[in-house]
Amino acid sequence: MVLLRHIPFLRAVFFHSISAFGGPQGHLGMMIKTFVHQTPYVSEEELMDYNAFCQMLPGASSTQVLTLIGYKRGGIPLAILTLIIWILPACILMGGLSFFLDYINHENSKANIFKFMGPMTVGFLFYAATKAFNISINNPITRIIMIVGAIATYALFKMPWVFPLLIVLGGFVTNLSSKRIPQKEEAPYKIKWANIWLFAIVFITAGVLSETARKDNWQNRRPINLFENIYRSGSLVFGGGQVLIPMMYEQFVARPESQKLLQRNPNIIKINKEDFYTGAAMVRAIPGPVFSVATFMGGVAMKDKGSSLQLIGCIIGAIAIFLPSALLVLFFFPIWHNIKKYAVVYRALEGINAVVVGIMMAAAFYMMKDIAVTGLKDFFLAMIVLIATWLLLNFSRLPSPVIVLICLLLGWIF
Repeated sequence: MVLLRHIPFLRAVFFHSISAFGGPQGHLGMMIKTFVHQTPYVSEEELMDYNAFCQMLPGASSTQVLTLIGYKRGGIPLAILTLIIWILPACILMGGLSFFLDYINHENSKANIFKFMGPMTVGFLFYAATKAFNISINNPITRIIMIVGAIATYALFKMPWVFPLLIVLGGFVTNLSSKRIPQKEEAPYKIKWANIWLFAIVFITAGVLSETARKDNWQNRRPINLFENIYRSGSLVFGGGQVLIPMMYEQFVARPESQKLLQRNPNIIKINKEDFYTGAAMVRAIPGPVFSVATFMGGVAMKDKGSSLQLIGCIIGAIAIFLPSALLVLFFFPIWHNIKKYAVVYRALEGINAVVVGIMMAAAFYMMKDIAVTGLKDFFLAMIVLIATWLLLNFSRLPSPVIVLICLLLGWIF
């Protein structure tokens, strides 16, 4: 009976999930329209407060904001149900795409309609980087952090520790001075951090099990390794899907090309570069969270094990990528009003955002050099697609799905 009174809200969440295009920024605008103006489930002030809070956490920010709306209306049970309804359509679509890759590749062996998905994806990444630059890079220290972060990321792209290390260092550096963001209020004496234990236990347990499975060469270890790889990405990514995609590229495409790493771990999970670009591009053409791309990656990573395990890979991808976001937002939100009083948090966020811009720029250049082209004509066309994508996103109101369809059409023509 309690759930019945929330059916209109859950219906609104479902329609939002099948109509919300444009990534976190577009999602926020649609949330204001759906959950504030059409039906006042939250006030505009509350929604913006939720959004500010979620920007300070790693994970899928638009997913976290929507989860908090459900939490406000019905506690943790409704928050979980809201999360499931929001992510399910996108995850089903992206997981289903992983099953059709072989068919698509076979049918389009002569006219590869996905040939420009790589340049288009890099164009999206450059667009996100320039937008983030305008927002986050506004003083000398953030410019320095961005440049150092970009150089370090490009030079050490195949090293999985470079992303979390740069994020920590960025937050540390901007806390060396208190002049830009002083402590205005008296901070509370103590915050109870014990609520984060479940997130930490899952993170550590997944890491230990994954490494043990690798060292002892467990026969069926790939699902364990896959969960750890994706859960780690979901736990450490600041900046949303625009940063998640290059992190996954590093994990599943760039790292497995290292001969030194292959000698140490010959069974490392590897995703074909063309398949990766197809998934990274197609997630722009569907509604819902960009993080649903992990469902596709999980399926592709397991597709050589048969359809049953491929389906399990899709499920692992969906759970592993969204679980950290849910745990962090639901456990930290009850102490949000205390956290807001710490200037150190806002100073850290300033440095973290600068690092994120550097990571996006470096990843865009790294992925650009990795775009497979054959001959001068293909290279010329790839650069045109990349630049045109950036220009259309910046200077037109053309929706992302339309840009994806145009690039598919170009691949079919050329």
